[in-house]
Amino acid sequence: MPRYLGPMPIFADLDNGTNPATTLQKSLAAVEHYALKNEMRLRITEVDAKGVLKIKAGEFLKSDLCQQHGLHPRDLRKIDSGFSNHMPVVLVRPEVILINLGHIRALITADLVILFDSPDSKDRVEDSPFVKDLQEKLKMNTVDARGQPFEFRAMEAIFLSVVASLHAEMDVLVHYVLKLLTDLENQIDQNKLKELLQYTKKVSRFESRALLIRNVFEELLDQDEDLAALYLTEKKEGHPRPVDSHDEAEILLEAYMKQTEEIVNIVALVKHSMQSTEDFVNIFLSAKRTQLLLFELRLAMGTLGISSSALIAGLYGMNLHNYLEHDAHAFFVVSATAAMIGGTVFMTCARKLRVLAKGTA
Repeated sequence: MPRYLGPMPIFADLDNGTNPATTLQKSLAAVEHYALKNEMRLRITEVDAKGVLKIKAGEFLKSDLCQQHGLHPRDLRKIDSGFSNHMPVVLVRPEVILINLGHIRALITADLVILFDSPDSKDRVEDSPFVKDLQEKLKMNTVDARGQPFEFRAMEAIFLSVVASLHAEMDVLVHYVLKLLTDLENQIDQNKLKELLQYTKKVSRFESRALLIRNVFEELLDQDEDLAALYLTEKKEGHPRPVDSHDEAEILLEAYMKQTEEIVNIVALVKHSMQSTEDFVNIFLSAKRTQLLLFELRLAMGTLGISSSALIAGLYGMNLHNYLEHDAHAFFVVSATAAMIGGTVFMTCARKLRVLAKGTA
């Protein structure tokens, strides 16, 4: 029989006069405190409206960020490095713009830019060329910025850095690929063919990333509501833009979409050149294989002709009397006959091979 261990804790509280609802509230509070304590803290860099840089390492909780800027947790997943989803995206929300493009993940408000730093990065953020350019653009007033509001200057700095990064990576890939293709046209080498395979994968991955970024601009340009919602400063001042009034945003996005599309077109041309070189290599190797097969066939035909001649030699070489042993001209006659038979067999096979070759050409 099991031993009686006494009343359960909740019933013990009832026995002591404690309210069960109070006990439940204490338990839920403890769970909430545990969840907040173990919530991942963000490492961010803030740039204010005057271009002043402030680094905050581990000072922000995701829940605090969502509460301050009216976001849902699912919105932060688009820019959170802890998730495997690295799809580029530009999310427009009532008070903020969330951007995840290439190497930049940022949150833009009407007077603040929050950059999400990578926890594995060891580089100083303030030394980054992108951050310096961002600070210079944000320091400008509206007149110097040709009427661009704060959020548009921040977006342009981000788009410029992303496109410049794509250009730099494309230049390196194109340089090495074109050099490799030139070497392969001059001489086909097995090691260079392996390099070509590796660069084919790299170029395909780069083209995929560039296409995704181009699609982000294209999808945003197709949404009039999102384009009008990009004007955060006017919205903060109480003058939201009409849905059909977004010429400045459209011009800004179209400019960088065209640059990204140009990169995609150049990479597509390079891939076409790589495919042409691969076709050339395959044709060259196929011709070599054909030559080897023809050489093997010629050897087989020669062997067949010699074997036909050897048949006569084998017949006369048997230990039998054929009454030609004492003939002075028998050796030359038999040898000439064997050579003629062997030559006839070889020429017949060669003629048949030429007919087949012409039929398949």
